[in-house]
Amino acid sequence: MIITTKKTISPMANLIKSETDLISFLKPGDLAEAKLLKRTGRKVYFDLGKFGTGIVYGIELQNAKSLIRNFEMGQAVSAKVVDLDGEEGLVELSLAGAHRQKNWQEIKDARDTNEAITLKITGANSGGLIADMSGMKAFLPVSQLASNHYPRVQDADKSKILEELKKLVGEELKVKILDFNPRLNKLIISEKEAIGQNMKELVAAYKVGDLVDVIVSGVADFGAFVRFTDNPAIEGLIHISELDHKLIENPKEIVKVDEAIKAKIIDIKDGQVSLSLKALKENPWDKAGEKFKEGEEVSGKLYKFNPFGAYISLDNDFHGLLHVSEFGSIEEMKKQLEPDKKYQFTIESLRPEEKRIILKLKK
Repeated sequence: MIITTKKTISPMANLIKSETDLISFLKPGDLAEAKLLKRTGRKVYFDLGKFGTGIVYGIELQNAKSLIRNFEMGQAVSAKVVDLDGEEGLVELSLAGAHRQKNWQEIKDARDTNEAITLKITGANSGGLIADMSGMKAFLPVSQLASNHYPRVQDADKSKILEELKKLVGEELKVKILDFNPRLNKLIISEKEAIGQNMKELVAAYKVGDLVDVIVSGVADFGAFVRFTDNPAIEGLIHISELDHKLIENPKEIVKVDEAIKAKIIDIKDGQVSLSLKALKENPWDKAGEKFKEGEEVSGKLYKFNPFGAYISLDNDFHGLLHVSEFGSIEEMKKQLEPDKKYQFTIESLRPEEKRIILKLKK
């Protein structure tokens, strides 16, 4: 004999069938206003108005304990609909889920309106800073810091970068939402974007080609930061490739912090100013053909190794390239070339237009 059981139809299910229009606006995932009705040890009940009674229990109650603890009877809160036919036939609710969904909505609104917001920095790692926004962890990458907060350390030393970033913990920074993804719990913010509009207004008085007086405000591996003397709020960057015509290993070979120099504006984009120091210097390569000849013998010292071989310093303005193929490997090359020792070379190729001198070691 086959025994069948008839499923009990809950009051909410009956209501859905009989009052389709009434319920059509309530579905799983929706946020609804809920007023606290009753607390028990394992369940909390809420008044949903025309939608009946809601209930929070199980894991959702555990997740919302800290929220519910401070609720007063009759207090209205935002709740997320989990199931229209939950325990006891009531609407199952999630308060923690609603809180999270509401927070993500606030984040989306801030991004859509391009609103600048002020957040407190709560932590740091070598990749950037961590802030709290509506209970969510927001990440501010180093690349998105304003220039005055950028860690200016040599050799990209991660421990030193972290030391500099830790100095910002506890500070409040103005930022904008750069990217977010609720599913991945990802929230990326940018200080650079937040000050961008203000910087655009400040640099509007300048144009590419202008010569400006600046003071070196910081030095990093990739170049020098400079502040405009007549408008210190503007900070630009002289990339290492724009510091001099010669090969440079360290920007400190050319400039030092607090030094007053003159530079040429070569680009203005999104409020960011790029400048050049070498544009104001005579290019020695214009006369390289007068100074060197292919086939002649020259003396020089090792400047630095690279994957292709070694750069040889011929004088203050020129470096030649000694190719690794002459030695078979970089390791072998390093055995044969010593720092600060002079060697004799033959100029195999001279290309001033490419700023290139190819050398062969004279044996």
